[in-house]
Amino acid sequence: MKPLIDNFPDIMKSALLTIELTVLSILIGLVIGFIFALMRISRNKLLFYFSYYYSFVFRGTPLFVQIFIIYFGLAQLEFIRESFLWIVLKKPYWCAIIAFALNTGAYTSEIFRSGFEKIDKNLIEAANSLGLNKLKIFLTITLPIGIKRSIPAYGNEMILMLKGTSLASTVTLLDLTGTAKYIISTHFNPVEVFVFVGSIYLFFTFLIHTFVKYLERKFRYY
Repeated sequence: MKPLIDNFPDIMKSALLTIELTVLSILIGLVIGFIFALMRISRNKLLFYFSYYYSFVFRGTPLFVQIFIIYFGLAQLEFIRESFLWIVLKKPYWCAIIAFALNTGAYTSEIFRSGFEKIDKNLIEAANSLGLNKLKIFLTITLPIGIKRSIPAYGNEMILMLKGTSLASTVTLLDLTGTAKYIISTHFNPVEVFVFVGSIYLFFTFLIHTFVKYLERKFRYY
């Protein structure tokens, strides 16, 4: 227990970084996912296929590979290093955020798309019979019902993103996992360190789970 007590401030600091990475990635990914979900249900073939292949690539490759390509791969391109993008891409923090946001955005787009496409056609036909235009139908029927139906699945994605932030340590960030590895490398007691850090992840998961259950009760769709 002594290594945990001695390094407790560092563990708490790394826990805050994990929360920060998770929240920012989820918020940015939520916006990305919503936009690409709209593109997927669009009748414009260019928008449809662009969103389809974005989702296919980021869901079909490991997050570990994605963060490595963004942090290490893009740094090999001279025009990137000479552009304004290098201000952001030279920092591991923002590379991690970009990778996490793009990854969760792909999954989020599929969650929202599924919610939008499963709207009862009878509701749409009833709205058409009342003379509502497509925009009005989307804003009053498709959007609210689709989002409500997406809440449970999106809750799972939030938890997966929390656990995915553990890969931030691969680009030198001292999140919870990175700090745990550092403590283990200096004190050689992996079991109690990972049990303690794992309990922190479990606590964060409990908070997300509780929040999602609250949203499900508040916005329940019958």
